[in-house]
Order: sequence, then structure tokens, then C-alpha cells
Amino acid sequence: MKNWGFKIAKPRIIDLDTANTKAFEELCEKVPSAKRCIMCGACTATCSAANHTSFNFRKCNIMFRRGQFEGLAEELDKCMLCGKCKLVCPRAVNTRAFIYNMRIFLNDLNYKNIK
Repeated sequence: MKNWGFKIAKPRIIDLDTANTKAFEELCEKVPSAKRCIMCGACTATCSAANHTSFNFRKCNIMFRRGQFEGLAEELDKCMLCGKCKLVCPRAVNTRAFIYNMRIFLNDLNYKNIK
């Protein structure tokens, strides 16, 4: 049989029943407006960092909610905390506090894993 170079990819199905959502619950205690996010993408559309890098706040938000922390700290470091996303949010989510507290959580998580 001829090899065309294609292969079957591993499925990317996420079992949300086993996802670690405790991190998002802890974040919502510090930033209650995070619960109001409807993932509309307005923040990503106006992001200055996204114009120059591969940063996508919406993607970071989804990853954090699902408990997928691998590579998330590096993505969040691309954010300049300029606040443009906060200005355009139709649900008045405090995105700056959201990102800042996600960074703190991930930093604490990395510190705990190292020690």
C-alpha cells in the first residue's frame, strides 16, 4: 500500500467530568466578574499583544477553565495588561484582574511543583 504521509491523529477530546475546574472556582472568588464571560472574542479582537504575537486571551481563558495549565504561563506572559480588552468587553469582565490572577495562580502552582 502506498504511503501518502497521512496518519491518524490522537483525539483531542476533553472529558470535562474529570477536568480540574477548582482553579477557575478559586479565581472567581478573587475576580467575580470572570463568571460573566461569554467567550464572545471581543477581547481577542482588540488585543494589542495579539497583533504582534500569538497571544489569544479567549484561548487562555478556555484552557484555564478546563484545567489545562501546560504552556499557559508562557502565553499569559505575552499580555501587556494594557486594558483594551476590558474596555470592549460587553459583560464588563475585569480582564486585567483575570489575567493578573491567572498569572499568580500559575506561578504558585509552578513554585509548589518545584519544591
